[in-house]
Amino acid sequence: MMNIQEIVEHALEEGYLTPAMESEVGRICDSAAELSVEEYMALDRLMGALLAGEIVTVPRKQFINVMEELVITETISRITAIEVDSDIQLDVGDIAAYALNRLPPLYATTEEGASYQRERAQTELQSLINQQVESAIAQNLNRPEFFPERQAIAKPTGDEVVKQVSTLLQAYAPQFESKHHPVGAVD
Repeated sequence: MMNIQEIVEHALEEGYLTPAMESEVGRICDSAAELSVEEYMALDRLMGALLAGEIVTVPRKQFINVMEELVITETISRITAIEVDSDIQLDVGDIAAYALNRLPPLYATTEEGASYQRERAQTELQSLINQQVESAIAQNLNRPEFFPERQAIAKPTGDEVVKQVSTLLQAYAPQFESKHHPVGAVD
């Protein structure tokens, strides 16, 4: 594991910031009680380099797992039927995740690939999908409430790295800019 300064140095040397590097910076900032002056300075340097175009972000590869949409569609259909006839409330995410962990992934990077995977799944795997969703619902209905305080995974907002770094700097170093870089000062 690299620290923030090492990540920034590596990004400056290579000219890019990977999604893994971005995640590691976020993880460090989230887990630290307080960042050091050096870490703030590294984040400030990263922000400046991103804004100046000295560092570019490496985009994440765009792909989908067609199995996810098929399982979610089937889950919602089954859950709706159950909830209409009872007072039971089921969690789509829990059920879909349980079923998806027992089904093969069907990844695609193009619309044509996704169409192919959908057709393949509907002809070859639909009964297996139905069976796994049914099993997931049964499991969900029969499980005890172990951790009522658990929190769902937050969906990423898609904000750019610059905004994330800016937010981190504002949250962890609201007075840093005024203390270390007075307005009008030249580095």
